[in-house]
Amino acid sequence: MESVIDRACATALYAEGDAALDTGASLLAAAPEADAEAHRRGEEFVRRAWDRGWHPADLVRFVRHELDERRAELAATLIAAETARYAELPPRWRQQLAELPAPVPRNRPDRFRYAGDLLELYRLLLRLPAIEPVGPPPGAAADQLHRPPAADEPRMLTRIRALLAKAEATGFPEEAEALTTKAQELMARHSIDEALLAARTHSRETPGACRIGVEPPYESAKAILLDAVASANRCRAVWNDDLGFTTVVGFEPDLEAVELLFTSLLVQGTAAMTRAEAGQRAGGRKRTKTFRQAFLMGYAQRLGRRLADGAERVTAAADDADAAPAGELLPVLAARDVAVTDAAGRMFPRTTTSRVRGVTDLDGWTHGTEAADRAHTGGTPRGPEGEIRA
Repeated sequence: MESVIDRACATALYAEGDAALDTGASLLAAAPEADAEAHRRGEEFVRRAWDRGWHPADLVRFVRHELDERRAELAATLIAAETARYAELPPRWRQQLAELPAPVPRNRPDRFRYAGDLLELYRLLLRLPAIEPVGPPPGAAADQLHRPPAADEPRMLTRIRALLAKAEATGFPEEAEALTTKAQELMARHSIDEALLAARTHSRETPGACRIGVEPPYESAKAILLDAVASANRCRAVWNDDLGFTTVVGFEPDLEAVELLFTSLLVQGTAAMTRAEAGQRAGGRKRTKTFRQAFLMGYAQRLGRRLADGAERVTAAADDADAAPAGELLPVLAARDVAVTDAAGRMFPRTTTSRVRGVTDLDGWTHGTEAADRAHTGGTPRGPEGEIRA
């Protein structure tokens, strides 16, 4: 015998339009005894998303973009319930679950509206495309899950986080730049140490991947900034504009560095942009959108060069120091670069490089480059354009 939830789903999920959705919601709202089964069905849809390569943060971000915050919170509620059944989860999953919106109470504000929200969410989940997997899904065998980092790694990451937190909090641009530069140097030094250790111990570690959200507005500028951070930390980045994220491929210590640094630089850049925009408004300017777009593009372009220069300096210093025998470091790093490039090529065999244009506000570009390079300039700006793999 067909259940209420079967009839509601058959009505609402496989037909277009609000009328079908309302009919399905009416069926559910009139059957309180079907509530538990309706939520189990939602958890099943979430479980299918994991099989298609999605992670919790990806799913909530996509629902928020395609529907709204209310349905995103409902998705987070289903995700929390579904993932509670696993004894062990990959570390990035645990972090993403901790950052999800709080669970929402059932049947609020009323049964009909809540049922409609559920079914509209299920309609979206049913149509999720498959995406490139980045790590094992929940429920994978224990030996597939990423193991905890080495004992000294948390101390290094804690120090880097502290530097970046200070950079975000200070009101002095020169101090923020110095703190961020020091954090990048520590990241580069840590990456070199990990690479040498892996080579000497004949580690079988291979490149992995993570996804980082690239939220609107001004997605292209943010994606260029993320690409710059990834390149400076020996990773490759591929932006998926339609789904709102960039996939970063690299070795685990470098992926952690990219996540930390990009998040901090975005906070710092947004704060600097707000200050610069306030000054422009005080001078009578009205082109806020074009100013912001140009600012973030200039900020991303200049920071990319600064980060790359900093990484090269640290590598050169390490190659000259006693940390590695003469001639050992550069071949090790080159081998890891090849491994990362090969891994990215296997994951994304059909990527394209797109040239991003459209910056029309010279003041915004100038303020953005100054925000990225307060203390001194390095080289000549390439102009208001950029390239990104997508």
